[in-house]
This record gives sequence, C-alpha cells and structure tokens, in this order.
Amino acid sequence: MTHTPPPANPPAPTSAPPAWRRFLPPLVAAGLVAGLGAALLQPARNATTGGPLIGKPAPAFALESLDGVKVSLDSLRGRPVVLNFWASWCGPCREEAPMFRELSTRQGGAQGLAVVGILFQETNEQNARDFIREYALAYPNLKDPRIDTGVEYGVSGIPETVFIDRDGVVQHMDRGGLTRERLNAGLEKIGVPPL
Repeated sequence: MTHTPPPANPPAPTSAPPAWRRFLPPLVAAGLVAGLGAALLQPARNATTGGPLIGKPAPAFALESLDGVKVSLDSLRGRPVVLNFWASWCGPCREEAPMFRELSTRQGGAQGLAVVGILFQETNEQNARDFIREYALAYPNLKDPRIDTGVEYGVSGIPETVFIDRDGVVQHMDRGGLTRERLNAGLEKIGVPPL
C-alpha cells in the first residue's frame, strides 16, 4: 500500500470576513430603497409648483362644456383665470372641489375672475356630471376628449391648477390637491384676493 505524504504546506483555514463586510451591501441597498420610497411618497418642497409655461402665454384652447357651451381662452382675455384639470375618479379633486366652489362665487363681469375646469382622462361623463352636482360647481367644466389641452399645458397627473393673469400669461402652476394656502399663493400671483 502506498502512503501519500501530507502536503508540505497545508492550506490555512479560511477566516470569515468581518461582520460589517457581510452586512454592508444589504444595508446600503435598504438605505437606497428607503430613500427612494421617501422621495416618492413625500415630494420635494418645490416639486408641486413651477413648470416650463411660467411667464409664457397660456396655450389657447376652445372646448365644449358638459352643457354644450363653447368656451375659449380668448373669450376670457382681460380676466384672471384659474384653470383646474380634474376627473371624477380623482380623490384629491374631491378634497379641493369645495374651495373651487367658494372661489367661483367671485366669477363674473368683464374683469372678474374666471374659474374653469377641464376634464382630464375622464372615463365617464355621467360621473363627472354627478361630481359637479354633488359639489354644486357653477363654473364651466370642459371636455378634452383627446387630452390635447392637457398635453399643451404639460399635465402629467391630476389635479393640476394653472393660474393665468389678465394678459393671458401663466404666472403659477400647482400639481396635486390644493390646500387653501397653496390656492391663495396662486391667486396672489394673478392679482386675485385670497380666499
């Protein structure tokens, strides 16, 4: 029987890497996921306002209301305009609807405020009519069936509100459900007293 001599230099036993090296990659990944989640759930302070249209003429539109009345931006020239993109299925739209009803009581006259709603990706016109009746909205709400107007205004989600001054220039845009404070910030920029 042949005898095999033991190797001259037996392999050294491998030592486990330090604990911090084993836990570092999962901890870094968890931190990145948590940071991304926080950023998505709580947008940056200025993420709700601004946009490329600020300081530029508001894109023209001529749309028909749910009642069959044609409304164009040109017909509102000389009046400050609050343009709200919304849909009946939108939760934050329901929360801000009472403020728009209150604001719309100031409408009227050649120089008075104009509040206008534009339906954005509304899936059911009857639902929109029910929404308008439920919140007693007395301002025009316009159909934008191909969302051309929404695209022109850069709407990426609803609600979005555009504040246009008497000269037809966009002075402020707000994304997401408005609070009274945010609504008043937009009104101030178009020379309309706060609610």
